[in-house]
Amino acid sequence: MSTNDKIDQVTGKLKKTAGKATGDEELESEGQAQHGLAKAKDSVKDAAGKVTGAVRDAVGGDKKDGDKKDETERRR
Repeated sequence: MSTNDKIDQVTGKLKKTAGKATGDEELESEGQAQHGLAKAKDSVKDAAGKVTGAVRDAVGGDKKDGDKKDETERRR
């Protein structure tokens, strides 16, 4: 999770709590939306990372290692 996403989650939660405590439904809704959006972004980033890892595994591992092997083979 990026720092900005974490800040948005915390800020959203604080807004929601403040809105609830003061009876400000607009602030509560805004906080809920901000918190939810930050969580959704985090979930998408996690899924993208898992897909990237799965693709790397499927094509033979870490690309950097593959580049080193190719370079070694070219020298032979």
